[in-house]
Amino acid sequence: MSKGPSRWESPAPIRYPDPDVIVLDPRFRALVVPMAAIERIATGFRFTEGPAYYGDGRYLLFSDIPNDALVRWDEITGAVATLRNPAGYPDGNTRDRQGRLISCELGSRTLTRTEHDGTVTMLASSFEGTRLTGPNDVVVKSDGSIWFSDNGAGIRGHYLGDKAPKEMPYRVYRLDPATGEHTIAIGDMERPNGLCFSPDESRLYVVDTPDGTRTTRVYDMVDGNPVNGRLFFDATPGFADGIRCDTEGNVWCGFSGGSEQDGVAVFAPDGTLIGRILLPERCANLCFGGRKRNRLFMTASQSVYALYVEAQGVPGG
Repeated sequence: MSKGPSRWESPAPIRYPDPDVIVLDPRFRALVVPMAAIERIATGFRFTEGPAYYGDGRYLLFSDIPNDALVRWDEITGAVATLRNPAGYPDGNTRDRQGRLISCELGSRTLTRTEHDGTVTMLASSFEGTRLTGPNDVVVKSDGSIWFSDNGAGIRGHYLGDKAPKEMPYRVYRLDPATGEHTIAIGDMERPNGLCFSPDESRLYVVDTPDGTRTTRVYDMVDGNPVNGRLFFDATPGFADGIRCDTEGNVWCGFSGGSEQDGVAVFAPDGTLIGRILLPERCANLCFGGRKRNRLFMTASQSVYALYVEAQGVPGG
C-alpha cells in the first residue's frame, strides 16, 4: 500500500490536536495548545536562519544565508520582502535591549548592529588583531552585553560565505557595546553554535557542533562568567542548532535528526526531552514572537514555520 501525500503536499485539513506536536513527558502537555496547528508561513528560500521578531511592527526578520539576504515576513498580511541584499551572508539575528537588530554575518565575518534609522554599525570583526572566523549565533544579556559564537561556518566553503583558512580557534565571545571590550567567554568547545540564557541568567546553554558527536552544554554564571561547563544533553545522532529558553526555563532547540526528529526538540531544565514539533525539513533556528510572545517561529531549510504554544520566550534571544 503506497503512502499518501503528506500534509505539506495536500490541502487536506489538519486534525486538532496536531499529530506532529508530540508529547514525550507530561510536562510538555501544559505547553501545547490543543487547537493550534503548525503553519508553513513562507517558503522558496535556500537555507533560512536567525529569526528575530519585531512586536512594534508585527513582522519577522530572518536570514536566507546562501541568497545573502535578510528577509521580512509581515504577520498581518503574510507578505514577504527582501530587506537587505547583499547582507554579508547573515546567519543568527536577535534584538538588543534597545530594539536594534544584532546580526552575525558569515560572509563579512563581522557582528553588526542595525540602528533605528537603518544604518549598519560594525561591532566586532577581529579579536586581538586576528579576523573572526565568522559569527554564527547571538544573544543579548539584560546588562546589554552581547554574547556570540564564532565557528567558521562561512569559511568552510563558498555556499554560506567565502572559503578561507582557519586562523584561530572557534569560541564564544562576550562584547560590551558601550566600551568595546571584547573577551573570550568560552574557549573549551570544538565548534560552538546556538546559545541562550536561562530566564534568571544563572545558566548559559551552548550547542557544540563539531564533525563528531554534537552535544549541548550548560554553564553556571558566576560573577558574570560561565563556569563549570557540563553536558546538558546528547541526542546523537540528532543534534541541536539554534536554541531559545521560555520563561519556565525549558530549552527549545532547532533540531536535525532525520524524518522522525527534524523540527524542534524541547528539553526541561533537568535535561529531559519532553516534547517534539516535527517538521518536513531540518530546523536551524527559532524564536518566540507574536503579540504575546507565545508564537514559535521556526526557520527550517527552505521554509519558515509557526506554531502557537502555551509558552513565552524570554527577552534577549
